[in-house]
Amino acid sequence: MWYFSSPNIVFGEGALSHLEKLQGRLACIVSDENLLQSGFIEQVRSFLPSDIAVQIFTEVEPDPSLETIRQGAMFLQQYQPDWIIAVGGGSVLDAAKGMWILYESPDVDPSAINPIETYGLRRKARFVAIPTTAGTGSETTWAIVLRDTAERRKLALGSREVIPDWAILDPEMILELPPRLTADTGLDALTHAIEGFTSTFHNDFTDGLCLHAVRLIFEYLPRCYQNGSDFEARQHMQNAAAIAGLGFGNSMAALAHGLGHSLGAVFRVPHGRAVALFLPYTIEYCAGGDPQTLRYVELVRALGLPGETQNAAAHSLAHAIRDLEKALEQPLNLQELGISREALEREMDLLVANALNDTQTIMSVRVPDENDLQQLFWSAFEGKLVNF
Repeated sequence: MWYFSSPNIVFGEGALSHLEKLQGRLACIVSDENLLQSGFIEQVRSFLPSDIAVQIFTEVEPDPSLETIRQGAMFLQQYQPDWIIAVGGGSVLDAAKGMWILYESPDVDPSAINPIETYGLRRKARFVAIPTTAGTGSETTWAIVLRDTAERRKLALGSREVIPDWAILDPEMILELPPRLTADTGLDALTHAIEGFTSTFHNDFTDGLCLHAVRLIFEYLPRCYQNGSDFEARQHMQNAAAIAGLGFGNSMAALAHGLGHSLGAVFRVPHGRAVALFLPYTIEYCAGGDPQTLRYVELVRALGLPGETQNAAAHSLAHAIRDLEKALEQPLNLQELGISREALEREMDLLVANALNDTQTIMSVRVPDENDLQQLFWSAFEGKLVNF
């Protein structure tokens, strides 16, 4: 037995005006300082009904820490909102989800958030997610990724209760996204879609979503990168990120996320850049597993790429991903990220341990052991094709 969860979604030009329909007493807007300074928060606030008071929390950092979640929950406890409105990228949306759980259930350990426990959300507040990037899909998922600063690792957490009540996708919110952030977040969405289609938990309800998201991203992400004011491309990419979120959020991600989470926590690499860098390497690695578990032929057919066997299709897809990353001027190996051989050797034990313990690693159709993980990190460092 499995479940499919989705928020109510409002999308397209003028979607922010849906905020005018909210009814309540107090809304807390959760965001970051950059978005406050850029005017996005005031833009959101202007659509709220005049009888809803507003408080603003902007202390969320990239890759939010457990400490930030606790601090934000205390803020919510102080003001007792009946709406939590998260405005930002994946870090902000994930932080707001964690804060929401602690607001409604103060005794919860945020590092232990999981889909088995019941947190009783919506007794105090409901949740609106407004993404300002087109990548994480956090506006449509129950995933929460937090950073444990003490242990230098990322925690892939989640609860179906944190599916937003409303996801508002307004293209105006991403038109000013700079090229590098456009590429990082867009490739994150691509990784979600491909891993959602190929993970061990793939299912009939998510396959079509993931395949369509892959097609949209390959078509529209280069256009967004080349011309940020291309409204049509921005709108399709925003939709693709949310669709990919619905896909992998109801099937699971896989090995590229396990490696990317580990690298990002240790070397503070942006999430989308990290998982996308590992994506072609992990596809090649999985191609060395049981052909009966692979689904790459379906993916290359959707993209019009060659590949009649699963192995050939895997390598064709990995090549196409690297070509896309080149077009987006993304790093293709760890050296291009500025990571030295000495630093990788020094941190290898922690990198491997983090990847082994990541919840997404075991969703791969081929699950690596410690030796395979070391080889994967070294292959990604040297930019070598994976053939083991």
